[in-house]
Amino acid sequence: MTRTAFYVLSALADEPRHGYGIVRETEALSQGQVRVRIGTLYGVLDRLAADGLIEPDREEVHRGRLRRYYRLTDSGEAALSAQARQMASGARAAARRIAARRAGHDPLPAPPESPGHAP
Repeated sequence: MTRTAFYVLSALADEPRHGYGIVRETEALSQGQVRVRIGTLYGVLDRLAADGLIEPDREEVHRGRLRRYYRLTDSGEAALSAQARQMASGARAAARRIAARRAGHDPLPAPPESPGHAP
């Protein structure tokens, strides 16, 4: 899953949003690190919809323009949750390695010996 897709799914995790709302929420969630242009957003939305991770929620007219809202599907929630767990695990591993480096030793213990195998 791309970083942009992750943040788009995250933006839809709590409520349906329209394109511009997704762009703003993505930027806020990523603390300004991910800035999605509208043209790029619709390509991402099309791919996520084709993968069954999001779906249209509703359309409404606002100031004479049509707004399409998208929502996260159950599959999208599962994919987002799995990606979040994977990213958190990676962050914990990186933090352990940084702490070990600062402490001046190897962050990972040696793998256990297999029974019946002498060193």
